[in-house]
Amino acid sequence: MERQPLVLLVDDEEDLCTLMQMSLSRMGIKTHIAYRLEQAKKCLSDHQYDACLTDLNLPDGNGLQLVEWIGQHLPALPVAVLTAYGNMEIAIAALKAGAFDFVSKPINQKHLEQLLQKALNKPVENFQSKEDSLEQKLLIGQSLPIQQLRITLNKIARSQAPVFITGESGTGKEVIANLVHRLSNRNEGPFIAINCGAIPTELMESELFGHKKGSFTGATQDKQGLIQSAHGGSLFLDEIAELPLTMQVKLLRAVQEKRIRPVGSDAEIDVDFRVISASHQDLEALVQQGRFRQDLFFRIHVMDLVLPPLRERGDDIILLAHHFIQKISQEWGIPQKQLTERARNFLLNQYYPGNVRELRNIIERAITLSDEDKIDLPHLQSAPLRYPTATALEHQQEAPPAFRSDILVSAKKLPDEGLELYLENIEKDILLNALNLTHWNRTLAAKKLGMSFRSLRYRLKKFGLDTDDE
Repeated sequence: MERQPLVLLVDDEEDLCTLMQMSLSRMGIKTHIAYRLEQAKKCLSDHQYDACLTDLNLPDGNGLQLVEWIGQHLPALPVAVLTAYGNMEIAIAALKAGAFDFVSKPINQKHLEQLLQKALNKPVENFQSKEDSLEQKLLIGQSLPIQQLRITLNKIARSQAPVFITGESGTGKEVIANLVHRLSNRNEGPFIAINCGAIPTELMESELFGHKKGSFTGATQDKQGLIQSAHGGSLFLDEIAELPLTMQVKLLRAVQEKRIRPVGSDAEIDVDFRVISASHQDLEALVQQGRFRQDLFFRIHVMDLVLPPLRERGDDIILLAHHFIQKISQEWGIPQKQLTERARNFLLNQYYPGNVRELRNIIERAITLSDEDKIDLPHLQSAPLRYPTATALEHQQEAPPAFRSDILVSAKKLPDEGLELYLENIEKDILLNALNLTHWNRTLAAKKLGMSFRSLRYRLKKFGLDTDDE
């Protein structure tokens, strides 16, 4: 027979403890009650609990001290704090100290039930061997930054606290967000990824919160929003800095209250989700500029994950290159190619403004160009013809006269592909150069090119460069 879950309640309000004990009993959960901090520590030392719920204000101390004590002595035990309604600062401090989650008083029965379901659902992955673990399979690399990232991931996975991921474009923010979800006790629920920069402003509220039939022109039926789709799982908001201020207010309420109101609806819907967000922009700077709400920043910025750029990961570059060779060869159904020593040295010495995404593209192009069983230097060096930059023109001036005359002769030749296609190729190359120079920050690239963001987006779509998976 399966053992009945045992939970410790720590609160000096006897009436509240009795009510919660009754509520948990209806859920099939057995409870012990402690009214003081020292009493709670003794209970935790004498019994094996599945979870702990503690108030923040206790006669002989506070709940944060208990959270820290549990973190030191019983790190695998999920502990949630009870906090006065609206006291978000203390709730966030508890999450940072290692609390699993928090519940606001007066206690919402539904929220309490959802919290305990998650707390009692131990992630399956924890029991796997180290070599077979998800973080080993999905997070490829042995460098020190990656080893530290694995340790942090496992700590974060035990919590329900919001996670904020920062890193340059192409470092794999969505991969890491998915890993946080799969390592957590929400792994059986959905993982919903949203690129905030890819949703038109006028459709954003309807996409995120859903709408009722007839709420606006074109709303021919009820639609479930993406936040509601994440119920029971995790919601990943990529490029969260792109959210307009009006939407930031509504998102803050959804994250804080765990409730949403679809467009055109009179009723609110309870939604249980963990928010994971990411940006390659400096959110603190945006807060200072008044472009990002400070209250939302503090609410989503509880657990930090900083992804290292590829150029700082040393030999991981070769491990990733081998991984991509294997993966692409399998996808294309071709024999696996080997990297020559020259190719390895070339890869190790690149800057990679586009990070892991750029490395994959380089490998894919090299496999396409190689007719042999190996990838050598010429296969990696081949890149699309670039429009001459200022640096290239300087080199041209320094070159021997014979070389320069060759260039001039070739320049006088008419393009074989016709003028339109020739100009399109030049435009595409200039766009790629601007994006690489700005680490694929499209706002900055538009500024450097002297055009509007909308105009840049149009051109990127035209050339198939509008990647919404950053």
